[in-house]
Amino acid sequence: MTTDAGSKIISARQDELLATWLRSLQSSGASTDRRSTVVQSEQEAREFVKLLAECTGDGYTADIGAPNWAPLRNFLEEFSRRRAAQGFAVEITASFIFSFKKALFEVLQTVLGSDPKNLAAQMWTWTEVIDNLGLHTISTYQQSREAVIRRQQDDLLELSTPVIKLWEGVLALPMIGTLDSSRTQVVMETLLQRIVDTGSSIAILDITGVPTVDTLVAQHLMKTVTAIRLMGADCIISGIRPQIAQTIVHLGIDLTGITTKANLADALALAMQRTSGVAAN
Repeated sequence: MTTDAGSKIISARQDELLATWLRSLQSSGASTDRRSTVVQSEQEAREFVKLLAECTGDGYTADIGAPNWAPLRNFLEEFSRRRAAQGFAVEITASFIFSFKKALFEVLQTVLGSDPKNLAAQMWTWTEVIDNLGLHTISTYQQSREAVIRRQQDDLLELSTPVIKLWEGVLALPMIGTLDSSRTQVVMETLLQRIVDTGSSIAILDITGVPTVDTLVAQHLMKTVTAIRLMGADCIISGIRPQIAQTIVHLGIDLTGITTKANLADALALAMQRTSGVAAN
């Protein structure tokens, strides 16, 4: 699409468009959300109108993926990431952009009201453009939220796998909740790194807080124990409750060669014996 009446109107009437849009935002309450100041909303609206005018200059195309739209795309991506970080819902974030259509249509009506055919064509064209810009905002917002969720999940995994140095040569890892592949990987990486950093010779895996042990969980535990042994350290598994012991037997899981204790206290006593050179019972 080449330069048309709509792009000329946007370029020539930026102040009018902005004022009309800000009045609409104010009346709807969108500019007074406690998560964003009125000044910030006005700055965002002003920048949007300015970039829209620049991106729709001579010879522009309505395809917002085209190079001429890059500045506005960049603005919308930063706007979406900021709104996601501030806790705005996706529909509120997108509606800020979609709400510009009302202001634009009012200005188009004022200028092209005497030419219904041209007015209808411009309204249809700009409906598509603004809708696509809004959809781009939604897409970026969703990607930003997914990134935040992934970071939070990683943080929770790290918080749920605290490796504690009990004393010289002995580490303990109390495990709480369900074990899955991703969490087991974090457990192994964290624990192995701590073994290297501290030069510990004994690692206690306490599974008192693990609700159930099935074949998959048992396999994860075996992998962790094997990795610890490859690092030259001994592993003690504590928290083997009667129900878990029965489950392990029924599953036919072979724990031969792995030291297990019913509770953490017994595991600590054994670790003290080994590190003090006293033979374990």
